[in-house]
Amino acid sequence: MEKITSALEGAEREITDQGKTKVTVNIYGEEYIIRGHAEPAVIEKIAAYVDRKMRLVGQKNPQLPLSKVAVWAALNIAEDLVKLHEDYDNLSKQLDEVKKLSSKDE
Repeated sequence: MEKITSALEGAEREITDQGKTKVTVNIYGEEYIIRGHAEPAVIEKIAAYVDRKMRLVGQKNPQLPLSKVAVWAALNIAEDLVKLHEDYDNLSKQLDEVKKLSSKDE
């Protein structure tokens, strides 16, 4: 097994014999071990994003218990995802229009 020190504070990476990645990350003060096939940098980036969202919620609402901070952060992340899907759909439609216009010119 190969151990790698990460740029993400508190993160530790390990590549297991099965090809899975094991990454230890810190989210909102809690340590989590994440195993999966994604690149360690991707797992760390996701963990950092979740941590950032939870910290934003926690800073705005310091009285909230951890479970509610997590739910509000999840809702904020879901909102980001929905907006990205909408943006993607709009861009895809615009691209289709451009393709139609350019094919008419040919």
